Amino acid sequence: MKAQHYTGLIDRYRSVLPLAPDCKVISLCEGDTPLIQCHNIQQLNEKNIKLYLKFEGLNPTGSFKDRGMTVAVTQAVSEGSQAIICASTGNTSASAAAYAARAGIKAFVLIPDGKIAMGKLAQAMMHGAIILQIRGNFDDGMRLVKEVASEAPVNIVNSINPYRLQGQKTASYEIVESLGRAPDFHCIPVGNAGNISAHWTGYSELAASSGKNVTEACGFCNGDCQFVSEPQIALRPKMLGYQAAGAAPFIKGSMIDKPDTVATAIRIGHPQSWDFAHAAVRESGGWFNSFTDDEILATQKLLASTEGVFCEPASATSVTGALHDVKVGNIPEGSSVVCTLTGHGLKDPDIAIKQSTAEMITIDAELESVKRAILDSI
Repeated sequence: MKAQHYTGLIDRYRSVLPLAPDCKVISLCEGDTPLIQCHNIQQLNEKNIKLYLKFEGLNPTGSFKDRGMTVAVTQAVSEGSQAIICASTGNTSASAAAYAARAGIKAFVLIPDGKIAMGKLAQAMMHGAIILQIRGNFDDGMRLVKEVASEAPVNIVNSINPYRLQGQKTASYEIVESLGRAPDFHCIPVGNAGNISAHWTGYSELAASSGKNVTEACGFCNGDCQFVSEPQIALRPKMLGYQAAGAAPFIKGSMIDKPDTVATAIRIGHPQSWDFAHAAVRESGGWFNSFTDDEILATQKLLASTEGVFCEPASATSVTGALHDVKVGNIPEGSSVVCTLTGHGLKDPDIAIKQSTAEMITIDAELESVKRAILDSI
């Protein structure tokens, strides 16, 4: 039997990535994340909605950031860079630190003072990043990163780096390969707004190959799925961008100086991909919306307790939005919907424990005590 060792998204999608053919690939075998169909949420079953969870929390460092980081760091190394830098609410710092370690270069990460989940900070520290904790928020960090990069020999690996978005677009390719077509709707959390822009790029590239099957269009699937001759817009989903109410500049229509939400990964008031995100939503016929922290946390718990999928709070925002739009009829019966879950729930265990109602029962280490506890709980 021929070995088929998966070696990461650059090797798989090299033909659609702007990298030199002979570059040294910096990879942790990211990508190829599961697309999990929801089965147990009654609201979806009643309206025949097929809702899929693209669980990016199963990337190597536990978030979608790895998709872009493999490409950004590969390009940085190709250019001869010895150091990278980023501002981060947590996931970017963890990913940048891991890929820098893999490449044998330094990573500098700027994080907001006291505003980062411990799971994410632990990752950056263990991977050996040089951590600069600033008295300010993510937006202050982003400003400083751009300023210092013009005066120091470091490559920025935030989503303003176009190679980041090139890597992140590959999630759209994977979704199309799995479903055989684009979904009707794609729901995604919006913070810095690079991810919604990247997904739209991926869908648009595939739509440009309308009239071909996906094998001809991108060369990656087994040929079972078809991109048949429909209008191009039918090959692309409506992009739905959801924010936390306390950090919702797209809903307000202007930047926010002091964003605040329990969903730390999207606690961003000055999104760097503002224009790209607006274009993705406008061109796709989609929309933005925002939801309270209580609504987001309730969805996080719902997914964990009914579908067995444990995502971080920011990730749950996409499903919060999808369920709302199904309920009010914005997403019609019979639709196919993909929700991006951007990060794993273990990124922020403190939040999960605080809202958990699971009972911890202390008993004697005896068979009868165990049996009694089980029977009392059934």
